[in-house]
Amino acid sequence: MKILMVLTSHDQLGNTGRKTGFWLEEFAAPYFTFLDAGAAVTLASPRGGQPPIDPVSDAPEGQTDWTRRFKQDPAAQAALANTTRLAEVAHEGYDTVFYPGGHGPMWDLAVEDELKRLGGLYEKGEDWASFVVTDGELVTGQNPASSRAGAQALLRLLA
Repeated sequence: MKILMVLTSHDQLGNTGRKTGFWLEEFAAPYFTFLDAGAAVTLASPRGGQPPIDPVSDAPEGQTDWTRRFKQDPAAQAALANTTRLAEVAHEGYDTVFYPGGHGPMWDLAVEDELKRLGGLYEKGEDWASFVVTDGELVTGQNPASSRAGAQALLRLLA
Protein backbone atom coordinates (compact mmCIF):
# COMPACT_ATOMS: atom_id res chain seq x y z
CA MET A 1 0.00 0.00 0.00
CA LYS A 2 1.26 3.48 -0.92
CA ILE A 3 0.36 6.53 1.16
CA LEU A 4 1.06 10.15 0.27
CA MET A 5 1.35 12.32 3.39
CA VAL A 6 0.99 16.01 2.57
CA LEU A 7 2.37 18.41 5.17
CA THR A 8 1.84 22.15 5.30
CA SER A 9 4.38 24.75 4.23
CA HIS A 10 2.46 27.49 6.06
CA ASP A 11 4.40 28.83 9.06
CA GLN A 12 2.51 31.92 10.28
CA LEU A 13 -0.41 31.84 12.73
CA GLY A 14 -2.61 34.36 10.95
CA ASN A 15 -1.41 37.90 11.62
CA THR A 16 -0.34 37.18 15.22
CA GLY A 17 3.37 37.15 14.41
CA ARG A 18 3.58 33.68 15.97
CA LYS A 19 5.09 30.69 14.20
CA THR A 20 3.04 27.61 13.42
CA GLY A 21 3.10 24.61 11.11
CA PHE A 22 2.02 21.01 11.42
CA TRP A 23 1.55 19.44 14.87
CA LEU A 24 4.39 16.99 15.48
CA GLU A 25 2.22 14.31 17.17
CA GLU A 26 -0.30 14.52 14.31
CA PHE A 27 2.51 13.63 11.91
CA ALA A 28 4.52 11.14 13.98
CA ALA A 29 1.72 8.85 15.18
CA PRO A 30 0.18 8.29 11.73
CA TYR A 31 3.58 8.11 10.01
CA PHE A 32 4.80 5.28 12.22
CA THR A 33 1.37 3.61 12.28
CA PHE A 34 1.50 3.46 8.48
CA LEU A 35 5.10 2.26 8.36
CA ASP A 36 4.45 -0.36 11.02
CA ALA A 37 1.52 -1.64 8.91
CA GLY A 38 3.91 -2.13 5.97
CA ALA A 39 2.89 0.94 3.95
CA ALA A 40 5.26 2.81 1.68
CA VAL A 41 4.97 6.46 2.73
CA THR A 42 5.92 9.46 0.61
CA LEU A 43 6.18 12.86 2.31
CA ALA A 44 5.31 15.97 0.32
CA SER A 45 4.60 19.63 1.02
CA PRO A 46 3.63 22.61 -1.16
CA ARG A 47 7.17 24.05 -1.12
CA GLY A 48 9.13 20.83 -0.62
CA GLY A 49 11.99 20.49 1.84
CA GLN A 50 11.54 20.81 5.60
CA PRO A 51 7.94 21.69 6.48
CA PRO A 52 7.47 23.92 9.52
CA ILE A 53 6.80 22.19 12.84
CA ASP A 54 4.53 24.12 15.19
CA PRO A 55 6.97 25.05 17.99
CA VAL A 56 4.32 24.49 20.67
CA SER A 57 3.93 20.87 19.53
CA ASP A 58 7.67 20.34 19.92
CA ALA A 59 7.83 21.67 23.50
CA PRO A 60 8.81 19.18 26.24
CA GLU A 61 5.23 18.97 27.58
CA GLY A 62 3.97 18.05 24.10
CA GLN A 63 6.18 14.99 23.71
CA THR A 64 4.60 11.55 23.33
CA ASP A 65 5.96 8.08 22.63
CA TRP A 66 5.42 8.83 18.94
CA THR A 67 7.30 12.13 18.92
CA ARG A 68 10.13 10.59 20.95
CA ARG A 69 10.32 7.75 18.43
CA PHE A 70 10.55 10.32 15.64
CA LYS A 71 13.36 12.17 17.40
CA GLN A 72 15.31 8.90 17.73
CA ASP A 73 14.84 7.90 14.08
CA PRO A 74 17.39 9.51 11.71
CA ALA A 75 15.67 8.06 8.62
CA ALA A 76 12.32 9.60 9.59
CA GLN A 77 13.99 12.94 10.32
CA ALA A 78 15.75 12.87 6.94
CA ALA A 79 12.51 12.02 5.15
CA LEU A 80 10.77 14.95 6.83
CA ALA A 81 13.63 17.35 6.09
CA ASN A 82 13.43 16.48 2.39
CA THR A 83 9.74 16.38 1.48
CA THR A 84 8.96 16.35 -2.22
CA ARG A 85 7.44 19.51 -3.66
CA LEU A 86 3.74 18.69 -4.04
CA ALA A 87 3.59 19.92 -7.64
CA GLU A 88 6.24 17.33 -8.53
CA VAL A 89 4.32 14.36 -7.12
CA ALA A 90 2.66 12.05 -9.64
CA HIS A 91 -0.55 11.32 -7.75
CA GLU A 92 -1.32 8.14 -9.68
CA GLY A 93 -0.42 4.97 -7.85
CA TYR A 94 -1.17 6.15 -4.33
CA ASP A 95 -3.85 4.33 -2.41
CA THR A 96 -4.66 7.33 -0.22
CA VAL A 97 -3.63 10.84 0.77
CA PHE A 98 -3.21 11.82 4.44
CA TYR A 99 -2.94 15.38 5.77
CA PRO A 100 -1.38 15.66 9.26
CA GLY A 101 -3.06 18.36 11.31
CA GLY A 102 -2.02 21.47 13.15
CA HIS A 103 -2.66 25.18 12.73
CA GLY A 104 -0.64 25.47 9.51
CA PRO A 105 -2.85 23.08 7.52
CA MET A 106 -5.86 25.27 8.31
CA TRP A 107 -4.47 27.70 5.74
CA ASP A 108 -3.91 24.90 3.21
CA LEU A 109 -7.34 23.31 3.52
CA ALA A 110 -10.89 24.60 3.85
CA VAL A 111 -11.87 25.34 7.45
CA GLU A 112 -15.18 25.01 9.27
CA ASP A 113 -17.07 27.99 7.78
CA GLU A 114 -15.94 27.19 4.24
CA LEU A 115 -16.89 23.53 4.64
CA LYS A 116 -20.36 24.55 5.82
CA ARG A 117 -20.70 27.09 2.99
CA LEU A 118 -19.93 24.32 0.50
CA GLY A 119 -22.61 22.10 2.05
CA GLY A 120 -20.29 19.94 4.13
CA LEU A 121 -21.30 18.53 7.47
CA TYR A 122 -19.11 19.64 10.33
CA GLU A 123 -18.83 17.58 13.50
CA LYS A 124 -16.63 17.96 16.52
CA GLY A 125 -16.06 16.10 19.74
CA GLU A 126 -14.91 17.17 23.17
CA ASP A 127 -11.78 19.32 23.29
CA TRP A 128 -8.58 17.27 23.34
CA ALA A 129 -10.40 13.93 23.15
CA SER A 130 -9.98 11.47 20.30
CA PHE A 131 -12.69 12.07 17.70
CA VAL A 132 -12.53 10.38 14.29
CA VAL A 133 -15.25 10.37 11.63
CA THR A 134 -15.28 8.16 8.55
CA ASP A 135 -17.59 9.22 5.73
CA GLY A 136 -17.24 6.97 2.70
CA GLU A 137 -13.57 7.17 1.79
CA LEU A 138 -12.87 10.30 3.86
CA VAL A 139 -11.43 10.00 7.36
CA THR A 140 -11.06 13.05 9.59
CA GLY A 141 -9.70 13.39 13.09
CA GLN A 142 -9.83 16.22 15.57
CA ASN A 143 -6.67 17.26 17.42
CA PRO A 144 -3.56 15.26 18.41
CA ALA A 145 -5.56 12.78 20.49
CA SER A 146 -7.02 11.49 17.21
CA SER A 147 -3.68 10.98 15.44
CA ARG A 148 -3.32 7.23 15.81
CA ALA A 149 -7.06 6.49 15.69
CA GLY A 150 -7.37 8.44 12.43
CA ALA A 151 -4.46 6.53 10.90
CA GLN A 152 -5.95 3.22 12.03
CA ALA A 153 -9.35 4.15 10.53
CA LEU A 154 -7.65 4.93 7.22
CA LEU A 155 -5.78 1.60 7.26
CA ARG A 156 -9.10 -0.21 7.85
CA LEU A 157 -10.50 1.44 4.70
CA LEU A 158 -7.48 0.32 2.71
CA ALA A 159 -7.57 -3.29 3.96
